[in-house]
Amino acid sequence: MNQYAIKAEGLTKRFGSPTNPVVAVDAISFAVPGGSVTGLLGGNGAGKTTTISMLLGLLLPSEGRIEVLGADMVRQRHRVLPRMNFSSPYVELPHRLTVRENLTVYGHLYGLSGVAARVRELAAHLELTRFLDRPSGGLSAGQKTRVALAKALLNRPELLLLDEPTASLDPDTADWIRTYLEEYRRETGATILLASHNMLEVERLCDTVLMMRQGRIVDRGAPVALLARYGRGSLEEVFLDIARARGTASGADKPEAADAAE
Repeated sequence: MNQYAIKAEGLTKRFGSPTNPVVAVDAISFAVPGGSVTGLLGGNGAGKTTTISMLLGLLLPSEGRIEVLGADMVRQRHRVLPRMNFSSPYVELPHRLTVRENLTVYGHLYGLSGVAARVRELAAHLELTRFLDRPSGGLSAGQKTRVALAKALLNRPELLLLDEPTASLDPDTADWIRTYLEEYRRETGATILLASHNMLEVERLCDTVLMMRQGRIVDRGAPVALLARYGRGSLEEVFLDIARARGTASGADKPEAADAAE
């Protein structure tokens, strides 16, 4: 097993013309240890979604290198895509298909055997059984979030990329989903990269946090270490300090310090 599930070096993404580019991700470097939960945090436009898209191989980096589960994601992503998955409540499944049909289609796309049994198993685990034959477009926002997570778990991924996994869920269901993710990691040894605006969720689940602003990683560390560094009582206060570029820790806002090797 590789020591790191993800390694990014000098990762950069530019959009637009070469003469007037928009830099969405600006030469970031980070490593995610195998079996860990790492938070990728930042305000809207910080570069989180672009970073995740490059990790998935959906976008090619303008510069830099990404290694996922030991494979170069530019040249060898076909080797590892079956071992990873992604969930976001903001990516809609086809509305006219039922939940069962959607999950079955994805199960076959992932090349799974025993798809019907796996769909029933996940539906039971995520309390979706009574919705299985309902069109996906008729679900509530919270139900769609749970279906998106079921889709992401179909292939029992070794690497799970999660974008706001508990968005639109009531506090009780959100807590239940977090517990489920904790158990999934313990049972499988999976690595999770979590993008979330729920700071309590991040404090509970994450071993390490990467803080982004304007396309750069401006600080990183365990939640408890960040609280101590900024002299704050909650990660939300740290997030606001970093997002608003106020009261930063010594060296935290220096790119060379933030992007140093692990």
